[in-house]
Amino acid sequence: MSGATVFALALLTALATGLGALPFALVTGIARHRLGLADALAAGLMLAASVVLLLEGFPHGAGFTAAGAATGVLAVLLTRRLLARHDHLEVGALHGADARRAVLIVGVMTAHSFAEGIGVGVAYGGGEALGLFVTAAIALQNVPEGLAIALVLVPSGVSVGRAAGWAVVSSLPQPLFAVPAFLAVEAFAQALPFGLGFAAGAMVAMALADLLVDAVRLSGWRAAPVCLAATGMGLAVDFALVP
Repeated sequence: MSGATVFALALLTALATGLGALPFALVTGIARHRLGLADALAAGLMLAASVVLLLEGFPHGAGFTAAGAATGVLAVLLTRRLLARHDHLEVGALHGADARRAVLIVGVMTAHSFAEGIGVGVAYGGGEALGLFVTAAIALQNVPEGLAIALVLVPSGVSVGRAAGWAVVSSLPQPLFAVPAFLAVEAFAQALPFGLGFAAGAMVAMALADLLVDAVRLSGWRAAPVCLAATGMGLAVDFALVP
């Protein structure tokens, strides 16, 4: 299998992320007061994905995975503090807090995609059949990840098309990193546990320090069962897909 083929197949996993925004094409609108429940749902999906990432990383190196997780948490907290200094931040039609959240969630999901891209490339280094299986599993996992992004962006005023586009952009590191990982399996395999841990830590920090806090503020403690249900649903789907 050539590097070009690996790139093309990994690109499909990135495009699959955009499918997560499609449910919003069937909804005429989301009331602003329900934003808290959307945040809770997004937080639950991210927490589920982070658990799976940690479980994938520990067998390859528990220490590196833990170090990556701690680094991911610190990176998100520092980024939040940096963004908080920009009260007039604008991202397209979004302003202020909505713009800061958009930057943060797309950034966190992009960091997550680096690890997934390495995982795809390393899998193809172990054989075409394994690579195809991992590619299909990650493509399916990317759909709820795209939904998590859309759950934050669409209620804030971003169009469904733009939300799908940002979801795809957040996954572009997958094809970009799959090829070098495929060509240099051993080198990238050593970095994989740190990358998985970093992505998991970043998503946990985003979910708990940002999304869930705002969910409780906007919707009260009704957000808690929504978050738990989303986490359980996400874990059930992920465990069914993880090779």
